[in-house]
Amino acid sequence: MNMHTPQVMSVACPEDAPMSRQRMLAAYGQEARSELLRYLRNPGFLLPIVLFPNVFYLMFGVLLNRGSGEAARYMLACYSSFGVMAPGLFGFGVSLALERDSGLLVLKRALPMPPGAYLLGKMLMAMCVAAVVGGLLLVLAWAAAGAPVTLAQGLRLLLVDVLGVLPFCALGLWVGTLMKGQGAPGLLNILYLPMAFLSGLWFPLHMMPAFLQQQAVLWPSYHLNALSLSAAGFDTGARWPHVLVLAGFTLAFLWLAARRLRRHG
Repeated sequence: MNMHTPQVMSVACPEDAPMSRQRMLAAYGQEARSELLRYLRNPGFLLPIVLFPNVFYLMFGVLLNRGSGEAARYMLACYSSFGVMAPGLFGFGVSLALERDSGLLVLKRALPMPPGAYLLGKMLMAMCVAAVVGGLLLVLAWAAAGAPVTLAQGLRLLLVDVLGVLPFCALGLWVGTLMKGQGAPGLLNILYLPMAFLSGLWFPLHMMPAFLQQQAVLWPSYHLNALSLSAAGFDTGARWPHVLVLAGFTLAFLWLAARRLRRHG
């Protein structure tokens, strides 16, 4: 009686096969869509981020400005920088800390989706909110403040707003890896408000003491504001040093956040 050794045939499961480009793009799109819908359905979180800088501009750039168009244009750039910090810091930092606490981040890692889809979805959300903040400020500047801002300057300022949120996304991501959900908002506010003040977003730097003027270059908000002022038509010197600082800041904090997530989840 001949005995045949059974042969084991390996069959590749569809799940093990590389994801097609179409499926990968669909996964990125679905994650971005779900992230946007999640924040649109939470107006208690979204509205303060959008309205806070606009209320400030309405008070100081319109009501207390006494009709100075140049001052309104200057404050438009400064409050644009101030406004786009929040979507990155709080949209990343608070939500990531809460999702780590609830186990949602572990679940997302187990899902068959590209690793970058989670971060890209949050990043697109922050960029969309930054565009809304900047757009509303421009409407106020044109309709109520009488700021002499050309269409080209307004479009350049919007571009700076949308891209300028990325360094604060990286910083918020890093803070979200450090803190629990309940502690993240407090730490982010400690960073957000003093950083805005020390960067000259509320008062021009030349009105501050000399030692505060010297340390302003340490903050990413200072470099973002220099680009915003340049986009609005003010002379702030060469742009590329500020771009390089913001790019380096973004990459450094993304690396720190990714390193901590790998170690601590």
